[in-house]
Amino acid sequence: MIFTKQWIREWLDLPLDPDALVHQLTMAGLEVDASEAVAADFSGIVVAEVQDVQPHPDADKLRVCQVNDGSQIHQVVCGAPNVVTGMRVPYATIGAQLPGKDGKTFAIKKARLRGVESHGMLCSAEELGMAESSDGLLPLPADAPVGENVRDYLQLDDIYFELDLTPNRGDCLSIRGLAREIATLNNQPFKEIINSNVPAQIDDTFPVRIDAPDACTRYLGRVIRDVDVSATTPLWMQEKLRRCGLRSIDPVVDVTNYVLLELGQPMHAFDLERLQDGIVVRMADGQEQITLLDGKVVQPDTDTLLITDSTGPLALAGIMGGEHSGVSEQTRHVFLECACFDALAVAGRARRYGLHTDSSHRYERGVDYNLQTLAIERATELLISVAGGKPGPVTVNNGQVPSAREISLRPDRLAKVLGMSLEDDEIINILNGLGVTLVSRSENELIFDIPSFRFDLSIEADLIEEVARVYGYERLPVTRPGMRMRIPETSETQVPLSRLRERLVAAGYQQVITYSFVEPGLQQLIQPEPAAVALQNPISADMAVMRTSLWPGLLSTLQRNVNRQQHRVRLFETGQVFLDDGQSIKQPERLAGLMYGSRFPKDWSHAREPLDFYDLKGDVEAVLSVGGALLRCRFEPGNHPALHAGQCARIILDGQLVGHMGTLDPRLQRQLDLNDKVFLFELDLAAVSRAPVPAFEPLSRYPEVGRDLALVVDRQLPVGEIEACLRELAGEYLIDMRIFDVYQGDKLDNDKKSVAIGLTWQHPSRTLDDSDINVIIDRCVKGLQDKFNASLRN
Repeated sequence: MIFTKQWIREWLDLPLDPDALVHQLTMAGLEVDASEAVAADFSGIVVAEVQDVQPHPDADKLRVCQVNDGSQIHQVVCGAPNVVTGMRVPYATIGAQLPGKDGKTFAIKKARLRGVESHGMLCSAEELGMAESSDGLLPLPADAPVGENVRDYLQLDDIYFELDLTPNRGDCLSIRGLAREIATLNNQPFKEIINSNVPAQIDDTFPVRIDAPDACTRYLGRVIRDVDVSATTPLWMQEKLRRCGLRSIDPVVDVTNYVLLELGQPMHAFDLERLQDGIVVRMADGQEQITLLDGKVVQPDTDTLLITDSTGPLALAGIMGGEHSGVSEQTRHVFLECACFDALAVAGRARRYGLHTDSSHRYERGVDYNLQTLAIERATELLISVAGGKPGPVTVNNGQVPSAREISLRPDRLAKVLGMSLEDDEIINILNGLGVTLVSRSENELIFDIPSFRFDLSIEADLIEEVARVYGYERLPVTRPGMRMRIPETSETQVPLSRLRERLVAAGYQQVITYSFVEPGLQQLIQPEPAAVALQNPISADMAVMRTSLWPGLLSTLQRNVNRQQHRVRLFETGQVFLDDGQSIKQPERLAGLMYGSRFPKDWSHAREPLDFYDLKGDVEAVLSVGGALLRCRFEPGNHPALHAGQCARIILDGQLVGHMGTLDPRLQRQLDLNDKVFLFELDLAAVSRAPVPAFEPLSRYPEVGRDLALVVDRQLPVGEIEACLRELAGEYLIDMRIFDVYQGDKLDNDKKSVAIGLTWQHPSRTLDDSDINVIIDRCVKGLQDKFNASLRN
């Protein structure tokens, strides 16, 4: 929202110091992004009249003008295409100071252009620092007083402020709303200065019907006949629009834009002669198309609200009007509309169609449903004063108008939250300034009526926040809360998340935190099932669905790092995913990681070794070992849409699937423009965080006994199944088992492999002798032979 100091001063009789106002608004939650002068620094520019224009004798594009500055006639050579006899323009006299491109001013001197003397310069808006570009001279009104200083005449000693408003403060998207806010912050009464009421001069009306009453709260319309669209918008209105970031187009559009800025009410004007039968406010049927004012053709979805007549759509409600029904140079009769649409009916629609307009910006944040009558009367008053016309009566059509709201506020609760007490009268005075009026009061409670323009106030805490904001956050005392505190209990069966993070950090990973909103295409490639939850009002097209996996965020982060010449990346993230099972949206916690690049950092002692699947598996096993889950876990071949077939493993813990790990599918790797392989894992955080209750076991003082088994088994047999079988067969005194060799080669059949396993036993109360171990070894060999057709390698 852009506003100017002079425009606010029309509403408030306050000496507004720019720096103080910036600080005041920012501290009140209305952050000021920028404040600058509305025109560049210049002097010596006066209003002049062009009395004669002749062609330059030696230049086709130059004109020799005779200019009257109120005291004498000057000869000026001008190259502007729009210079004509009789026009009044800004004239820079000899010695005048004009802004230069480097920010410094330069002086106007007498010059000779192609052999003809020029005394001064006729100026455009760009040359005065009032616009970024200009097609010609800045024309001034015909009644502009010749000889008057242009800076004084245009009131250019003004400052504009650009606010960065939070979405809940739609009431401040107008000069009127800001004036109310500033008056309250300065403890001044707010006075309404607009009281427009234009009586009907004709009886003409145009029928309106609301078929979507929950989406269209109110729709007002008014016929105005015999409007002169060729009339010139007054300079004062053009200047106010320009200083607030809008350009002048024609009187009708300028008036609707002016009311939008002044009151915060979006409006639209139709060419009455192009409308057929009547206006219908309804939802789109999904088959229609509309060409908008900017020439863009869209096909509205069925959840988009339209303004239509019998021929089809006329406008996207609350966003933009259609091309064929808009006001043009041939327009004589206007149908002026003023509506209130439900914020949810408009939210996200403009972004969906690649649009963002001043109207959608306001409707998405909420427009006062009691503002339309004042706005249409004000627009009628301005339009008639600018372009003439005969107004008909205002027709009012209501949908589902929201009911009035009341909120109770307990002064003792306010004192507890803010750490200080305020008198009831001070609380009432602050809230009254914001339009929140007292309904009733008792010893312990104040009940307030909430104005229709404050959609963001719904509970007691909202009123407390408003009181604190207006009173001044910097004035609140610094108090420390007093409360009884005790150390929370920590379950021994729960592995702290910090320990899992520390293990990954120790392995060289860096933690990242990514958005829960992801790009739909990437989410579909990585995990098409279950379907991602779509957002009704996404921040952008790249953040339109909720993630069902942490991998999209990790891969996007990897892309960003690789694009910035980071060629060895290890990332992990913990967070929620969002799974729609048809009944509800579940939000389980996940732990996911990613490896990319070489095995070791670039170093003189290490050649560049690429990562492989077992680097990833080792890190996953390290995480699972933190809580002792590794002993209860097994890995088995699996399939995942994002992972390479044959290089994907399912992680099974206590018989339940708790995650996947593997190599990113090469097709997806190419789509992401990644040169090296990417290795990924994702685990159910709740499952891997469970741990058995620690139990003490006395240390045995008797020696350990070890044996090695070299087994020949089928090549496709997972080693994890061999380990599980051995744990059952090797007895209760087995304390360690490790695989120290895997062989596949010429000495074995192609469908066989050799697995060498080291086993270690230790008895708590005696020394195990060879006879004890031989019995166990025989049992293990026979069991493996029966189950897997395994044999001892010779």
